[in-house]
Amino acid sequence: MLARVISCAIIGLEGALIQVEVDLARGLPSFTIVGLPDKAVEESRERVRAAIRNSGLVFPGMRVTVNLAPADLKKEGPAYDLPIALGVLAASDQLSGDLDRALFLGELSLDGSVRHTDGVLPMVSLAHEQGLRTAFVPYSDAAEASLIEDIDIIPVKSLAELVAHLNGLGDIATYQPDPALLDAAAEPHYDADMSHVKGQEHVKRAMEVAAAGGHNMIMLGPPGSGKTLLARTMPTILPRMTNNEVLQVTKIYSVGGMLPADHPFVRQR
Repeated sequence: MLARVISCAIIGLEGALIQVEVDLARGLPSFTIVGLPDKAVEESRERVRAAIRNSGLVFPGMRVTVNLAPADLKKEGPAYDLPIALGVLAASDQLSGDLDRALFLGELSLDGSVRHTDGVLPMVSLAHEQGLRTAFVPYSDAAEASLIEDIDIIPVKSLAELVAHLNGLGDIATYQPDPALLDAAAEPHYDADMSHVKGQEHVKRAMEVAAAGGHNMIMLGPPGSGKTLLARTMPTILPRMTNNEVLQVTKIYSVGGMLPADHPFVRQR
């Protein structure tokens, strides 16, 4: 049997939808992944096999072939674990429902729990642009993914929980952003302020002109003259970041794996 699941790859700071195709055939048991996978993706075979077994499900004793299409894009990272596992289960008739109408992301632990994945924000953003209206993401990444509007974010803690949800035997509530978290992220905090700098009035004036007009600026001077402190105060006189700027900067932090789970919005320049 053949099953298809939608996932996503990261190329630079943007995403590219990936179709995970899983085929089961008679023959000696094997598990092959094709489609230009890197080492982390190839190793998902062992994670997926153990996660399915430890979730109380059955890994089929057949020839399992996984194709990550399009094949000309390099696939990196462990985010394909969850969609591959779902494809295997769907192809072996252990899972029902349409898996090609939602985005699935997540790394699997050997016990079947779903772990954090870098780059969730740009991947969910692309899914929304491509018309998908549901995204299943790791529980720890749900707040980050909720930055994208008009798409339902389903936080997943484990493979077993997700399978029960898709089979209609359980229900995972759509993630609702915490208003307190949003309010806390609204006001940027800076350690330095221009009022901390004494003197250097001509430099401050030049910084104000550069900030107002969007000009480049270079500061020259001997060590200890205040160049570093003045440079740190520049963001404090710039306008607040727009929502689009917040989204773009947060994407960079997301792809780089530098976005803290308890503060998934970057509003500070």
